[in-house]
Parts: sequence; C-alpha cells; structure tokens
Amino acid sequence: MHWSRPVLIVSAAAFAVAFSNRNDLPGSITFDAGIDREPLQRATERYPFQANWDGIDYQVEPEYDYELTGLVVSFRQHDGESRMHRLSEDHLNVADLCVVWGDTARSPLLSSIKFWNGIFTCNFSTRDRAAWNAFDQTEVSNNHIIADDAQIRDRVDDVRIGDQIRVRGTLAAYISPNGSKRGTSTTRTDTGDGACETIYVDEFEIVARGRNVWRPAMWASLAVMGFGLFGFFSAPHRRHTN
Repeated sequence: MHWSRPVLIVSAAAFAVAFSNRNDLPGSITFDAGIDREPLQRATERYPFQANWDGIDYQVEPEYDYELTGLVVSFRQHDGESRMHRLSEDHLNVADLCVVWGDTARSPLLSSIKFWNGIFTCNFSTRDRAAWNAFDQTEVSNNHIIADDAQIRDRVDDVRIGDQIRVRGTLAAYISPNGSKRGTSTTRTDTGDGACETIYVDEFEIVARGRNVWRPAMWASLAVMGFGLFGFFSAPHRRHTN
C-alpha cells in the first residue's frame, strides 16, 4: 500500500471531526472586563439621517445611544441577496450577531446550550436542566447590525463564534426605499417578534478572539489531505498482470 492512502484516510477523518466542531465555543475563555457590564442605553441627541450603501439611501431613525460588550455565540452574515433582504431592498443589514454577557457568558455550562441563527432570529435550546437553569435570558440578545462604513462591515464580516466584541452606536429603526421598515427593541427583557436590537454602528471592535482548537485543526487536516492527494496522484502507476 502506498503511504498516501493511510494519510488520506486519517486526514479525511480528522477533517470531518474538526469541521463538525469548528463553531463550538472555546473550552477556555479569557474574558474582557466589559463582559460583566449590562448593555449601556441612554437618551440620544441624534436626529434622523440618511445612510447610503450600495447606491441605496436608507432613512435611519435613532432612538437611544447604545454600547454593548458581548460573547458571540451565534451569527448570520447577510449578503443582501437572500430572498427576504432582496425583496425588502435591505442591503444595510450586514449581519445578525447573537451575544451573551454577564453571568451567562461566564457560566461553565454555556457550551451545553445550542445556539443558532435564523434569517432574523437567534434560537437556543438544551437538554441539560442545570445549563438551562444557569441561563439568564435577559443576558442574551440578537443584534441586527446595520452599517454604511466599509471598514466596519469588514470587521463584522470577520467575526467568529467565541469572539468578544464591543459595539457602539445607536438603537435605531430604518426604512428602505420601498417603504419597508425595521424597528428595534429598547429593552433586554422582551422575547419573540420585535425583541431584537437594531444597531446603527459607529464603532466595532473584536476585543478578544475565541480560541477554538477545532478551526486550526480543520485547516491543518485539509493541508495534510492535500499533501496525501499529491502523493497519491504522483505515485508511479503499476500494471498488474496475471
């Protein structure tokens, strides 16, 4: 047996395992001090204004100045061309980021809760009763991130699960050219439709990267698999005769 075959088998198995776990929360997290703070919401002096992205003007209606530091547990990037966004001409919404903070972020049982984003929602569930009892639903929020600054949008696009982020801007409603309007929650205690925060972002920072070992393991196994494929196809062909 040529050496490349066992290399391919092992690296393919390793890649499959690493790929399936690539979005797990890191096992050990060094928290930024801001993770313990409640989101800061205060009255704003900003008036409605226009934000332009991709050649389209949106009317933004600020409601409160807002600052949030949170641990990203789920996200959904928007390309603006999905059916719902395309129909509503909503290209300003770059992503939805689901984050936790406070005791919920620091809970050692947080990894027992499964988080996932729908088109406009953050969902969570668990079969672990202790994890559920330790989970404070007033310390989780799904954030519709809207921005017309290319650098901010690039930073948002670079977010991964396990990252800690700091966002400064305004809670705001915004209106697309066709009249479609998205509002915002202004409290952390609501649930269901309308409970998401819509944030027009002035500043966005990844304050600490999540160190998920599965992601580098995925790329490493993929590289080994490529090496194995090279060896397999470059090996001399042997003709078998009876």
